[in-house]
Amino acid sequence: MTDRRAARLELAHVTKRYGEVAAVRDVSFTVAAGSLVTLLGPSGCGKTTTLRLIAGLEIATAGRILIGGDDVTGLGAADRNVSMVFQSYALFPHMSVLENVAYGPRVAGRSRCEAAAAARETLATVGLAELGDRLPSELSGGQQQRVAIARALVLEPRVLLFDEPLSNLDARLRRRMREEIRELQRRLGITVVYVTHDQEEALGVSDRIIVMNHAVVAQEGAPRELYESPDDVFVAGFMGEANRVKGVLRRVDERTGRVTIGGLTRMLPHRGLAEGVVDIAIRPEAILIGPGLSTDGALRGTVSQAAYLGSRMEYSIASEIGELFVTSPAVDAPLSPGAAVALTLASRGITLIRP
Repeated sequence: MTDRRAARLELAHVTKRYGEVAAVRDVSFTVAAGSLVTLLGPSGCGKTTTLRLIAGLEIATAGRILIGGDDVTGLGAADRNVSMVFQSYALFPHMSVLENVAYGPRVAGRSRCEAAAAARETLATVGLAELGDRLPSELSGGQQQRVAIARALVLEPRVLLFDEPLSNLDARLRRRMREEIRELQRRLGITVVYVTHDQEEALGVSDRIIVMNHAVVAQEGAPRELYESPDDVFVAGFMGEANRVKGVLRRVDERTGRVTIGGLTRMLPHRGLAEGVVDIAIRPEAILIGPGLSTDGALRGTVSQAAYLGSRMEYSIASEIGELFVTSPAVDAPLSPGAAVALTLASRGITLIRP
């Protein structure tokens, strides 16, 4: 298999209505050929409907969908050369693994021999060459996931879609399968649109992330960009934990401003915000904890809760700018509730946001 069929995907002002309800409203984005883009958002935000619109399982009320430059807006699923890996896997329990993977080519009109050969090749691609004779019930969850991927890949789709593919797996297996999906996508050079509500999963697997909320695109960008520079309160909170605090902005030039947060001052991109009181998102790892006796150039705080999570400590700290959620890698020197601390800020993980 090669990347010869990878295609550019474009949605232009796509809307999907069910009566008076807009499940997707004026959504536009582009997925470069051979890249992996994730649609991320809470339940009901429109991400799965968007995926189904791409697949042809739903038809857009307005707007255009183009795959490889071809307008497929009015075409059904069978005419788009797009494959989907469903959350439930949807494997036929009475068929062997090989028969499951060969089913699509057989329906497409290929001979039994050709379909079986294509299925064997694709099973080898996903590392299941020796398991073709087994039934799905004889496989682990991760192996079933790979069969579902093979069944989608064997049709050589121009775009491969994943709908919450790891939600049925435990945490350790989710991480491994996430890595396998990413490695496979890069190796084959296929175009992938991936849907999840899990921020960590999106960060780990994506070239770009499109965050959706209330049926529209809230923000899109590279994983690091969305995590470190969220546009607003929703994106800041959905891309991970964030402390929302108030500060005072004074512009220095066309890009930078001096921001006062309690007794601390930082130079930050002002992102076009007006001078005065502003909202600031601070990641938990960007708050640095020091001894409470040294408070010069620091915020005073008191630990109210502490939790040990193996690789890190998590603290709730009452401070002069409000209750803060703070993480620390210093697990060998944990702080107890009631401890006085001095808080400073790291050089990253602090950004101005729109309310």
